[in-house]
Amino acid sequence: MLQIIRHVVITMSSTYTIRLPEELKEKMSKADANWGEEIRSFIEERVRCLELVEVIEEIGEKAEARRLTVDSTNLIREDRER
Repeated sequence: MLQIIRHVVITMSSTYTIRLPEELKEKMSKADANWGEEIRSFIEERVRCLELVEVIEEIGEKAEARRLTVDSTNLIREDRER
């Protein structure tokens, strides 16, 4: 029996428009670069960094909440008394 399986992947995308100074646009047109891919890659990396910062801040807050404060002088005195 022959089965044919097809997977269709549909990705949704959005358009984001920015304004650039004319001088920069002219320089970009002279450069041999895929600006769409360059900008998309930069934004993806920046978003990953910002998400990482959020996670690190959350971990810090949770760690701070779990921190125990113990007066070490009392512990030392108790040990000496034993």
